[in-house]
Order: sequence, then structure tokens, then C-alpha cells
Amino acid sequence: MSETTASMPTPEVERDVMEYDVVTVGAGPAGLAFAIRLKQLNPELSVCVIEKASTVGAHILSGAVIEPGPLDALLPGWRDNPPPVCVPATEDEFWLLTKDGGTKLPVVPPGMRNHGNFIVSLGAMCAWLAPQAEALGVEIYAGFAAAETLHAEDGTVLGVRIGDMGVAKDGSHKPGYTPGIDIRARVTVLAEGARGHLTKRLVKRFGLDADSDPQSYSIGIKELWQLPEGRTSPGRIVHSFGWPADNNTYGGSFLYHLENNQVAIGYVSGLDYKDPEYRPWEAFQQWKNHPHVKPLLEGGSILSAGARAIVTGGYQALPKVEMPGALLIGDTAGLLNVPKVKGTHQAIRSGMLAAEHLAASNLDPVGFDARLRASEAVAELRKVRNIKPAFKKGLWLGMANAAWETVTGGASPWTLKGSPDWCTLDRLGEHEQPKRDYVERTLPPRDRLQGVYYAATEHDEDQPVHLKVADTSICVERCTVEYGNPCTRFCPAGVYEMVEDVTPDGSKGRRLQINAANCVHCKTCDIKDPYEIITWVTPEGGSGPNYQNL
Repeated sequence: MSETTASMPTPEVERDVMEYDVVTVGAGPAGLAFAIRLKQLNPELSVCVIEKASTVGAHILSGAVIEPGPLDALLPGWRDNPPPVCVPATEDEFWLLTKDGGTKLPVVPPGMRNHGNFIVSLGAMCAWLAPQAEALGVEIYAGFAAAETLHAEDGTVLGVRIGDMGVAKDGSHKPGYTPGIDIRARVTVLAEGARGHLTKRLVKRFGLDADSDPQSYSIGIKELWQLPEGRTSPGRIVHSFGWPADNNTYGGSFLYHLENNQVAIGYVSGLDYKDPEYRPWEAFQQWKNHPHVKPLLEGGSILSAGARAIVTGGYQALPKVEMPGALLIGDTAGLLNVPKVKGTHQAIRSGMLAAEHLAASNLDPVGFDARLRASEAVAELRKVRNIKPAFKKGLWLGMANAAWETVTGGASPWTLKGSPDWCTLDRLGEHEQPKRDYVERTLPPRDRLQGVYYAATEHDEDQPVHLKVADTSICVERCTVEYGNPCTRFCPAGVYEMVEDVTPDGSKGRRLQINAANCVHCKTCDIKDPYEIITWVTPEGGSGPNYQNL
């Protein structure tokens, strides 16, 4: 006997079953590193990796600058056959911006010094890792969206159920309906990235966060640009803080010079912001029109764009990473180092550690939590545990605290507490509106819908909406008054709209319209909704963005 995590009873249909020793959910750097290392250690084990995107890498978005140490350990000869986008870092700059200018700081923070690191496209890197895993015998299935976990009667995780294909918006079965298969395994490894939807359920089910602070997040919005000849300096890395964020909003930018006259640019906004009127996507567009950035981009064109949540809770928010039959790795566990703006090395490191633990324990997850906490990965997080939380007190106090924590190596005898992002918004009228000093924008995209075009996102319009709102009357009756419907502003893809409507009695009213086909799977709504009534679940397998070199 087994059960699933479905909130509603799943109709009994005949399902195919696939059985493996290990099933890994997510073909990101953590999941692929895990699979590769496990097969290196024990080639006899059957290992399956499932990925909800149509191809490996299509849903992966990150800055990304990587520290190569863990990759060197995983694949010692990788530099002889590097990923297609892989540029050695050559120089670092760190700027404090004002509306009309800025100051280049004389010292780059230690965690952001990138000598010896590489600028990569994380999506392209995962697409490069996948065939190396397959060469070892790992089976990888793209377009397989894990919709539920399978459980024994005692709760032990037994594997995952893939979402059904060919279900209409009203829940009926279309002519091409295919039941999702059950993938059963001795151990299930969750490598879903930030705010994994299965992980979210399992954390609650097993109380994995009982001894940790609530997890917190940022949203990173990124574009890849093609520029006129001669403007780029491959390997140059520029970070900034200050404008367009006000002193009470955590925000900063990255600008990475690639080869072939391309740059990767992006803006990160902490989702602990208080201003109900704040728009993360607009902050990014404002930054692009800054006088230090705009001249670089003018005359260029966008190749690809997207957005993704970033896990930023750090050491305090690390949940227990083992449970009966399963374990958590990478960003699913919350291992990103915020001051470094890096998580890939931590993802690979944790994936390898999980593989080594399971290979030595006959696939028993018990003991992995203690092993991870005793590892270099968590030691790195502990040293910087107080840096991000201090920014809740404002930019300048946050910067002063960051300097102190850096100088002392995180030796402070205290650990600052975290809080969930959904409860940080001030109500309308209670928040003092900052003077944003926003400028007129001329660079593309002109609006969020055009940005969605560059994400190449695709969802069959006739499928169930994968953004579940528990009670839309709250949106109309309470949220409109209390917060002004912030979902219409924090979503970078224009998924949520409050539209005029006519009620059954003929009077005018408003209703929430969900444009689910626009969704780029960033998970911001699942995180920032002030009533916690929005739940992101997987759409039909293969749906979503199709990022190119992000």
C-alpha cells in the first residue's frame, strides 16, 4: 500500500511503474553532480534523473560565476572539454550607484573576488553535464514533471508520480490523455532548486524546519544581450548596489562580460521588502537605464530573458535534509552563499556528499543531515550567517555589519534570526513611500509581456492552471484594500491581473485573472503572497520557459 501527497483523491487509473535504486528530481547542478558521483562510486546502481523542463537546462537560470573546486573534484579533466559558455574571470568591480552616477569602491568584498573563477551559463553547463551522466549509465528524462511523492503507510518516501499528460483546463481527459507513471526507488533525492514544490510539502509533512528559521528568498531577473563589436571585455565582472533600490530594500545588480560580444546582466531584489508598491522587474529596467549601464547596452539586442527565485536564508534556515526514504541537496536544501552571490559550487559539493553517503550506507538516508552539517558546505554558510539578515535594518547598517562579519570570519557570538518573506509587507498607507527617482526608460523590453517573449515560455492554454489560489475572494475583498494586490507587481511575467467584471446581479466588480501561460516558474508568488494562499504546482511536463544560455 502507498499514498500520494495529492490534496484531492487521485482517480484510480492504471499506471505504468518504473523502478530504480535512486530517483533524482531535478537535472540542475546538484542533481546531475549527485547522479554522476553515485555512478562513479557504484556503477551497478540504477539511477534515474527526471526534469520538468522540455530539455535539460531550459528552466535553469543563474548569474552565474562558479568556483571550480567542486567541479574539479567531480570531473578532474573538465577544463579540457569545458561547457560551451565558460569564460575565466579577469577583473572585478564593485559600485555604489546613485541616480545620476556612482562610486567605484576601492576594495571588492572578499566573497566577490573572482580570481580563478569562471563565468558560465548554468543552463548550458547542465546541458553539458547531462551527457556525461548518461555516459556513466544514468537515465535522464526531460519533460517529466514530478507532481507528487509516493509514500508507504508509515510515511516513508517511495518515489514520485509524474503528472498526467493531456488533461483539459476543466479537468477532463483530452483525446491524447496519458496517465503519469510512478517512479519507485529505494531512495528519492530532491534537487528541485529554490522553493521546490515537492520539497515544500515534505518539509511540512516531516517537520524538517522545526529547528530552523523560516527560509527566505530573493528574485533574480536576468537578460542575455548581444552587443555591437568591441564593447565587451570577456571575463570582466561588475556588481553594484544602491540605486534604484532605496535604503530599506535589499537589491543589487550583476554584469558579466562574455565572449562573442555578449553580456549577462541581472538584478536581484530581496523578497523581504516592505513596500507594497515595489516592482522587482521595474527596478531591473531602471538599473539598465542608469548612465553607467545604458551606453553599454544601446544598439544591442536581447537574446534571452527570465527570472528565478534565489534561496537566501543561509545557515539559520537550513532544514533537516534527511527523512525516511529521501534527502535534500543544493538550493532545495538552501545552500546558496549570499555574500558570494554563488550557489553552484555548494550544489555540486552537496550532491557529491549525498552520493558518497548513500554509496557507503547501502542507500540509507539516515546520517546525511549530520554529515552535511559537518561538511565544508555548511561551514561556509556559518561564517556568513549574519550578513544578509542585517540588511533588514537598512543598507548602511547592513554594510557595516557585513564588514564586521567579514573581518571576524563570522566569529560573532550571536546568530541573527530570519523571518518569512510573506509577512514583511507594510499595508497601504502605513508605508512611507521612498523617493525612487526613477528615470525614463528607452531600452527594451518595453513591458513585462515583451520580457515573457524573450523567455520563450510555452504552456498549453487548455490545461489546468498550475497557480492555485485558495480563496480568490481574499484578493478582491481584503488584499485590494490592505496591500493593493501586490501580486500584480511582484510577478515578473504579468501572470496576475485584477480585472473589471460584472457580477451575476449585474453590478460591476473585480476579479483575479491568472494568465498562467505567461508563467516563467520563478516561484515569487508562492513566496511573497501576504496571505499564503497561492501555491505553485507543476504544469504539464515540458511546459514553461525555454531559456537559452541563461
